[in-house]
Amino acid sequence: MTDATPQPQDSPEGETAQFDAMTRDIADVPAVEVITTVAVHLMSSAAVNLGLAEEGEQHKDLDEARKLIHALAGLVTAGATEIGSYHAAPLRDGLKSLQLAFREASTVPDEPGQGPGEKYTGPVHG
Repeated sequence: MTDATPQPQDSPEGETAQFDAMTRDIADVPAVEVITTVAVHLMSSAAVNLGLAEEGEQHKDLDEARKLIHALAGLVTAGATEIGSYHAAPLRDGLKSLQLAFREASTVPDEPGQGPGEKYTGPVHG
């Protein structure tokens, strides 16, 4: 005989309980951690799209990289005052490295100040 009783996670009540638990868990995470985690995800994705990962050329997509770097620049610029320079400085360094890598990867580099995220950071120079 098999037990046909649905497991708690299979029932609507179980799903609600799981969502409530996740909501409580995320509420316990400090904002600085959420902001830096999102920034690191954006950086990682941009690096892959710039072809900087292992077997990078097959994942290279500069259009996607541009969007990710632009979003990262907005997040870092807006969040810097909220997370403090201790956390913002490494994010700014990573952003600048990605902006320079984008410039190098482009067959026709953007004019200074026109690259991804430079609307927020100003022109990036090596």
